[in-house]
Amino acid sequence: MRDHYPYDYAIFRIVPRVEREEFVNVGVIVSCPARDFLEARVELDEQRLMALDSALDIESIRAHLATIPAICAGGEHAGPIGQLSQRERFHWLVAPRSTTIQTSPVHTGWCENPTEVLEHLLNTMVRAAGGVTDPE
Repeated sequence: MRDHYPYDYAIFRIVPRVEREEFVNVGVIVSCPARDFLEARVELDEQRLMALDSALDIESIRAHLATIPAICAGGEHAGPIGQLSQRERFHWLVAPRSTTIQTSPVHTGWCENPTEVLEHLLNTMVRAAGGVTDPE
């Protein structure tokens, strides 16, 4: 039997107008400390966002979202937050905020391969339904 490792994940979402409580899922972050894994992927569906609020500053949102994978990777290019430990970076990224870019609650699971989990979550939680079939 293969080893299974605990992991945590959260979904990144754009909430164009907080008062309306509408959002579009735009990315996933997965942390699996036992595998020394922290990665986020972002897939911005601009059409879906513009349907909620046509006045959105897409360029600003795109720039802010681009910092998430960079912070996950860590290092000097990720600024002061990039110098934190992998687990600290995860917790910093998923901390609740009342801004346009928010995260879901953190969820936990067991996996053999956190990269496969990340792809599965993108397919089921971020990408439009019917676009990609689940290989499992």
